[in-house]
Amino acid sequence: MGRYRKILVAVDGSESSRNAFRQACAIGRLDKSWITVITSIPAYLDQYQLLNIRDKVNAALREEGERVIEDIRRIAVEEDAFIRTILDEGSPFTTIVDRADEGNFDLIVMGRHGRKGVERMERALVGSVTARVIGNSQRDVLVIPQTSAIGWNTILFATDGSKHSASAMEKAIDLARSYDGKLIAVSVVDVTEEFLAQAPEAVERLVETARGYLEDVKERAAAAGITVDIHVREAEAHHAITQLAVRNSADVIIMGSHGRTGVRRLLMGSVTEKVIGYAPCPVLVVRT
Repeated sequence: MGRYRKILVAVDGSESSRNAFRQACAIGRLDKSWITVITSIPAYLDQYQLLNIRDKVNAALREEGERVIEDIRRIAVEEDAFIRTILDEGSPFTTIVDRADEGNFDLIVMGRHGRKGVERMERALVGSVTARVIGNSQRDVLVIPQTSAIGWNTILFATDGSKHSASAMEKAIDLARSYDGKLIAVSVVDVTEEFLAQAPEAVERLVETARGYLEDVKERAAAAGITVDIHVREAEAHHAITQLAVRNSADVIIMGSHGRTGVRRLLMGSVTEKVIGYAPCPVLVVRT
């Protein structure tokens, strides 16, 4: 079954992370999941320990972390959710990735932007911690925009035919079967106008290849008793995917991840980052 049993939710006190927690609670109610919430505080090191500054700063940072956890506990009461909390020390993305591995969690849930996301919107489509977790974790990561809610009624799956997309396809089919959801699949041929003008035959071959990817999805979905609507698009990839999500009121977009390659190679300027950044709904990044 496609359901998630152990969920790790990363929070930092931002509105985005509060909404991510609420949506994790919604998943937990459906799946009867165990939910653990983690927040991280940086370690302040002062080799000279001048006027005990280090101890005072560390105490202040811990108090802030405790306030974040207490706020989440209050929301948990509103959501009627039983949770476990972790207040960790260190780099946020490192502690999240490590805890997810140590606890063998099925899913990491995060907001699209953290506390500094608003100021950095023009420079980064995805918060830096979220991007680094996606780039380094071996767990599925669900990224939730601040004002959106999670659902599985209409699932949009984007494929490029890679082995990473194959893992995401299996998850999309499994989730559609588990929740009796509608499945939509899209494959995008993303070429420049110049390439289209100079090599129309090559573009047509790419379109046929994309159709082949989607026929494979259709066959595998049919074997699981799921029908799927398939779409080939010739456009900029992230634009085609997000626009299809809007037109179909998708509850979630599912994509594959391209492995443990680090944040620069995985996300910066990639289709994945742009889809997450512009998506009107949560995006589930599935690990291979």
